[in-house]
Amino acid sequence: PALGIAAALGLVLGIQNSSADDYPTFKEEMKKVIDLLASSRPTAVNLFHSLKRMADCAEKNKQKKIEEIKDTLEEEALKIIEEDKLCNRRIGKNGASLINDGETILTHCNAGALATADFGTALGIIYTAKKEGKRIKVYTDETRPLLQGARLTAWELLREGIETVLICDNMAGEVMRQGRIDKVIVGADRVAANGDVANKIGTYSLAVLAKENMIPFYVACPFSSIDLSLLDGKAIPIEQRDASEVKEILGKRTAPRGVDAYNPAFDITQAKYITGIITERGICEPPYQESLRK
Repeated sequence: PALGIAAALGLVLGIQNSSADDYPTFKEEMKKVIDLLASSRPTAVNLFHSLKRMADCAEKNKQKKIEEIKDTLEEEALKIIEEDKLCNRRIGKNGASLINDGETILTHCNAGALATADFGTALGIIYTAKKEGKRIKVYTDETRPLLQGARLTAWELLREGIETVLICDNMAGEVMRQGRIDKVIVGADRVAANGDVANKIGTYSLAVLAKENMIPFYVACPFSSIDLSLLDGKAIPIEQRDASEVKEILGKRTAPRGVDAYNPAFDITQAKYITGIITERGICEPPYQESLRK
């Protein structure tokens, strides 16, 4: 969700100094900014959703003066922020109903306040459950190569007073085998019509391990992350990141010079591994081809 918000605000800033005195010229300038922003992160559908919404907003107000259109676009961007805040709270409430007192949750990457306008999706569920008085413990993967779990999620959880255990990504299977995990809850960058999910690299591995260990695996995301135009996860574009992120840790080289590295930012988790998809509208269960369209 934060990418969609950043895109909307980025568009507002990108056209702020436009000197266009007619709508066709302004629209052309706006399109250049939109195309630039859209090229930044190909996997996250929220980014494209927000940019389309902003473009539609401009089109609906094209009869206004250019400065008035700019103001209207800024107002629309602020609406997107407020809507995301409300959306996160609803996701939190819906998802918290799945968590029992005393349970331990495993999460991956960051799907909290730092990845949204406020509160978060996967972490928002945990925060809501805690506010309901449930005792919760959370294991968070460090999430290589950029360590979002260690740097962001662990910080967020500790700030909320939640007992937190940090593990290396490759420890997850053993932690599950030992019976330490009751549920896995992660976020999502895009969900296809059949329920396949694109999320931070490593999510697929967790889902397979969770199924092997008979642990429920949930995905939390706003409905805007669901892309019904894509039949399945094979159609979701996967962002490829710079190889240096794998060869280094926080700017310090850890791999020998000359070695190659493969660095997809996301992977695809097939719907068959997902127990439920939690949105602001409710909890979708298999078959997702039906539940996601309701």
